[in-house]
Amino acid sequence: MKVLWICNTVLPVIASQLGLEETNKEGWLSGLCTALLESDVEQKIELAIAAPVGGNKTREDHVPVSIPVNMGDRKITFYGFYEETGHPEIYDEKLKQELISITDRFEPDVIHCFGTEYPHTLAICEGYPDPDKILVGIQGLCSVYADAYYASLPKDVINRLTFRDWLRHDKIEEQHDKFVQRGETEIRSLKAAGNITGRTSWDHHYATLWNPEGTYYFMNETLRPEFYQDVWDPEKANPHRIFVSQGDYPIKGLHYLLTALPVIMDQYPDTQVYVAGNRITNHGSLKEKLKLSSYGKYLLEMIKDRNLEEHVTFLGKLDAFRMKQEFLRSGLYLCCSTIENSPNSLGEAMLLGMPCVAADVGGIPDVFTDGVDGILYRGFHTNASSFDTEGGTKEVEEASIEDIAANLADAVLAMWEDEEQMAYYCENARNHALQTHDGANNVATLLQIYHDIAGKSANQ
Repeated sequence: MKVLWICNTVLPVIASQLGLEETNKEGWLSGLCTALLESDVEQKIELAIAAPVGGNKTREDHVPVSIPVNMGDRKITFYGFYEETGHPEIYDEKLKQELISITDRFEPDVIHCFGTEYPHTLAICEGYPDPDKILVGIQGLCSVYADAYYASLPKDVINRLTFRDWLRHDKIEEQHDKFVQRGETEIRSLKAAGNITGRTSWDHHYATLWNPEGTYYFMNETLRPEFYQDVWDPEKANPHRIFVSQGDYPIKGLHYLLTALPVIMDQYPDTQVYVAGNRITNHGSLKEKLKLSSYGKYLLEMIKDRNLEEHVTFLGKLDAFRMKQEFLRSGLYLCCSTIENSPNSLGEAMLLGMPCVAADVGGIPDVFTDGVDGILYRGFHTNASSFDTEGGTKEVEEASIEDIAANLADAVLAMWEDEEQMAYYCENARNHALQTHDGANNVATLLQIYHDIAGKSANQ
């Protein structure tokens, strides 16, 4: 069985062999790839991976790449194609021809696209003649995320135009519009695909809403291998250190935490917040000031206005090892996002068995049980993005930033006030995550999905 993966980034192990810059994005894909090949002991699967490698070149300058690469003891074929990765909201019809040329050369039995919201997913879904061979994996859903993008932000922040935003045509309103565009691409892709894989009742709802004729497969995600090792130890952690995995755009909801932090510090003055990901508040030099986005400037203003300079640290981009170290030295992991499907960072924190607090949004309640694995608090909801597992979307009254921040603060304080209860949460969270993210089970499920899809095509 020949399986073609189409990814939005070059896997690090492949990038290193091709002399390309390695990225920490989608690190779980490397773990899944390794697990898939290791489980295929009889080597019945011939795997190829395609990903964009355009860089700063134009399509005309791009030389297609087709090269064998090593994945442990196995060889796979890598295909490179050109895509303007800096503007995933732009769809170029020429991409369709390039991807079809790859499928013509490889002749796959199954085409697995990771992520719904990329131009290459639409190109293959609308360009490949047999939709029943295509499996599209939902990660997030930009079309729903767009509705939650402004996320309680003041109008002057939404409308503000910094030099960086002007230069990049990327003020908050334009960022929102790009999510809308990517959402339109995503819905077209899902409507055209014969098969869809997801992992929550939230993504299942939207998948079947947009493509009731498609086959939906449930499959949990296997996370980065580093997080299956080690267990959080309260004796080695800073008890009032909060770790947030991202905070560089409004959907990640860092402004709610900054609003809540003074309330938390009233009871725990030694509270520290550490944020991984892009440092969007840097302002030490003129160059850094010119690179401030409106959202970055807003966070910086909140930090200064609340005298939080000594309590908030931006760590920058971290690889898996450093991320794990930050989890282990923190007293609490917080997911304060306005919308998520099932964030991998929450799964990683649960795997490590650390205290977790998360917003009750999107698909999170499917993977994190309130009062058992930790504490969920009422987060940001709109009529379009709010979801009830029993009845789909529902009418809600949008809460203020102060109300959401109060919910967040209450949840953090509740976690810290009872050590015995916290230990109960930690044990349950780890046990739950070990089941959800069981690599062997998830690979077995994936293999069965591939066989089902290949069998359907063979029987036509």
